[in-house]
Amino acid sequence: MKSTPVSSLALDYTPAETASADRSKMRRVVVASSLGNALEMYDFTVYSFFAVIIGQLFFPADSPLASLMMSLVTFALGFLVRPLGAIVIGRVADRYGRKQALTLTIALMTLGTGIIAFTPTYSSIGLFATLLLVFGRLLQGFSAGGEVGAASAFLMESGRTDNRCFMVCWQGASQGAAALLGALSGLLLTSLLSEQALHGWGWRMPFIIGLLIGPVGWYIRKHLDETHHNPDRPTPFRDLLRRHARTLGLGILLMASSTVSSYMVVFYMPTYLTRTLNYSSSFAFSLVAFACVLLAVVPPFASRFADRMPRRKPLLYWLCGVQIIVTYPAFMLLGQHSTLLCLVAVALLILPMAISGGAGLALLMEAFARDERVTGLSIIYSFGVTLFGGFSPLIVTGLIALTGSPLVPAWYLCGAILLSGLALRYYPEHPGRP
Repeated sequence: MKSTPVSSLALDYTPAETASADRSKMRRVVVASSLGNALEMYDFTVYSFFAVIIGQLFFPADSPLASLMMSLVTFALGFLVRPLGAIVIGRVADRYGRKQALTLTIALMTLGTGIIAFTPTYSSIGLFATLLLVFGRLLQGFSAGGEVGAASAFLMESGRTDNRCFMVCWQGASQGAAALLGALSGLLLTSLLSEQALHGWGWRMPFIIGLLIGPVGWYIRKHLDETHHNPDRPTPFRDLLRRHARTLGLGILLMASSTVSSYMVVFYMPTYLTRTLNYSSSFAFSLVAFACVLLAVVPPFASRFADRMPRRKPLLYWLCGVQIIVTYPAFMLLGQHSTLLCLVAVALLILPMAISGGAGLALLMEAFARDERVTGLSIIYSFGVTLFGGFSPLIVTGLIALTGSPLVPAWYLCGAILLSGLALRYYPEHPGRP
């Protein structure tokens, strides 16, 4: 049998070619993992931006506030099924592989988006329109419950130990880019269309655009290399809950500050600026677009720095302290009706969250072994977002109406930051865990 010369093998696999192949694989992993996260954030963004119109079209009521509140309740309902999606899809990812879970989540998310995009209004089919809209949101919520855990684990497991923060930060950066696309869609539509056109068909266009992401993401995900295969003896769900109950509880509390920050500044901000502070819709969308740029651009640079640190917690402690100091002044600046001061306020609110994204997500995942990682992170993320994010717009809207104070969001966010800071103190840290 003729052997292949070593020199021939060296020519076939040069270091430059190997490095180029690794970079190409990394790009595919980032794109495939990011598309589902992007679709999730994009859909949630445009729904929240058009919550007032959706409330009027699908939840007719005697007062505009009642219609808006019902629309926000539907927005929140999508979060109630997230824990169920986290458990079901998380177990799929941990037992049968990340690819199976990722293709399932993007298919369900696309279906839910399509239902919202094409459902006739209440005036056409009555209560059935409301039920269909709610069903679409429930599908989106179920899918999102498992999406973040599976995609984040896939990103981390596809990289190296020394670039974990950078790899997983794309989960948040892609959401920032998608929210930016949603904000620009809202800005463009509200600037170019009349109120009649916006109510008639304009509000549907962003959801129809979002449908284009689904098939592309599904195809790319089907052709990825698996990073985790079914273990011979997968961890029973009861055992996972029993062994990690404390970690799961602390992780859920740790999600409070980032979740409330995100939903306050990205999702709720247009409604807050227009209804409470009397800004124009176009200015509100522009301000949110600026926040989304920061969310998309800052995490990759900040996470490169975080990867150079031997531990995750020191950076997170500093950012938690900065955030608690700047939150109240930032909301006071929003009330000054100055464009420059509003930009400063949004930067103060967003930057701590954008900088901490990669390190925080790596910290959460490294607390779990590989064969229980997706389920653990999915439970933490879904319960955290449900408790502290999904109901934030509804709670804050109600509290502002009750108290008459425009600074209610600042106090709400400060409480979430303090809660996360306390949880960070006791959350387990295992940097570099395989």
